[in-house]
Amino acid sequence: MSDLSLHDLSKKMAKLDFTMMATRSPNGTLTARPMSNNGDVEYRGDSYFFAYQNSRKIADLRADPHVTLSYTGAVGMLGGPPLFVTVEGTAALIEDKAAFADHWTKDLDRYFPEGIDTPGVVMIRIDAKAIRYWDASDEGEITI
Repeated sequence: MSDLSLHDLSKKMAKLDFTMMATRSPNGTLTARPMSNNGDVEYRGDSYFFAYQNSRKIADLRADPHVTLSYTGAVGMLGGPPLFVTVEGTAALIEDKAAFADHWTKDLDRYFPEGIDTPGVVMIRIDAKAIRYWDASDEGEITI
């Protein structure tokens, strides 16, 4: 078991852009979909994503804000195993455009053509409660 700090883990996660975000659907099943950090990788325990308010994921989060994020890195150094990270947390839905600007990148314009002024856009903030990681033979857990 390792004693990596959140800062150290953040450095390792810097190149992990995509995650699978799992939510609970109204019928009780788990549903996961790919989400991008959009380069917002100075990780301090909060993750930020954007979506349309009328999407299924937002309906799921309104009903039950508990989520799991699952990250997988590329092959490790010298062809070793990749970095795996799971984040257990709670989602908050944010509709403040000023807050959007703090986490917006131009890459998002592909999905939201009017930028932060795109009608129906909402930001999802995941507040981590526990983070588990596996990096080759190193593994550990960080409680936030």
